[in-house]
Amino acid sequence: MNEDKAIRVLVVDDDALVRASLEMMLDGANGIAVVAQAADGDEVPAAVDAHFPDVVLMDLRMPRVDGIVATRRVRARTNPPEVVVLTTFDTDENVLHALRAGASGFLLKDTPPAQIVDAVRRVAAGDPILSPGITRRLMDRAATQADAHTIAQEALTRLSPREYDVVLAVAQGKSNAQIGSELFMSVATVKAHISHILTKLELGNRTQIALLAHDVGLA
Repeated sequence: MNEDKAIRVLVVDDDALVRASLEMMLDGANGIAVVAQAADGDEVPAAVDAHFPDVVLMDLRMPRVDGIVATRRVRARTNPPEVVVLTTFDTDENVLHALRAGASGFLLKDTPPAQIVDAVRRVAAGDPILSPGITRRLMDRAATQADAHTIAQEALTRLSPREYDVVLAVAQGKSNAQIGSELFMSVATVKAHISHILTKLELGNRTQIALLAHDVGLA
């Protein structure tokens, strides 16, 4: 596969064996190329500058700069890569912090290889990735957070009825094609609505749209 045409991936993990395993797995998948590795969060900015990845697979626990901080720094850049957190630690706090930092996905390291490959492809295409179990826990947690509920409710009042429908569909994990089919609009129109929603609500990606919807109890 021509690396220029492949989905470019940066693997970030402080365990050299994990990095090597992920690189071997992803490089063996059609249409994906691991362009660099980093052993700590503080190495990520230089790696992004040098290799222009489309997707960063990010560990959470690292000795100098953790994955939450590294994700926040990456997503604050102009035209940032998407970030998928890949970790052994799936506590509610870790999930929420990662998503609020701008991660587009959250997977556990025991996720089957085929699902990790699929996650990279989907996130590169603009679809967020959360396991059903994590999504359910976020919904349950959102119901107990009054402040988050109030903030989310106020934010959603800024949307048009059509944008509100798109938010609901995003929160249900539907792809752009599925949203377009359900709401009788083209994929290009769906993408335009999502872009407007992100701008209006000052959000970084689709996952944060879904998180906002969960906070208000829509899905």
